[in-house]
Amino acid sequence: METDLIVKFGIQHGLALEVGPGPGYQGLEWLKKTTGTQLKGLEISPAMIQIAARNVQTYEFADRVQYVKGDAQAMPFDDNFLDGVFTNGSLHEWSQPQKILKGIYRVLKPGGRYFISDLRRDMNMLVEWFMKLVAQPKEIKPGLITSINAAYTPEEITALLRETALRGAAVAPSPMGLVITGEKNA
Repeated sequence: METDLIVKFGIQHGLALEVGPGPGYQGLEWLKKTTGTQLKGLEISPAMIQIAARNVQTYEFADRVQYVKGDAQAMPFDDNFLDGVFTNGSLHEWSQPQKILKGIYRVLKPGGRYFISDLRRDMNMLVEWFMKLVAQPKEIKPGLITSINAAYTPEEITALLRETALRGAAVAPSPMGLVITGEKNA
């Protein structure tokens, strides 16, 4: 699970930001696997914030999480504010990825870590076929196909990262996607 990778990478203390949390499960699972942590979720959709807020009640983390309505292209947080930033499955949706990546760098404290995971367009054809086969309900299949087609290849994301302050990022392909990790210089 991505949450285990986020924790293993070192985002496991302090205040973290989840960009595009949707219904909030990733961040809530992260809170469950960490101690003394706080989470902010930056979400553009008011409907998703409502769903995530309901899920917070189920997890009983109301004192540890806050969802903020906003666009990641203009992050409403101070410079050097967060200990970690993570996001899963939203990179391919960003209309101005350089702007969001620049924002991630800006809001991280020196030594803060980031973890960005997403699909990749050049995934193994058998893996892609299997994902499409098991996509349920069947109504989500067109969205999955659109997301795969909009996703980056590792080479494309590496080139994109060269245009940002996250130049030292590691880009690792996985069977279904890619993972971008790094740390803001201290």
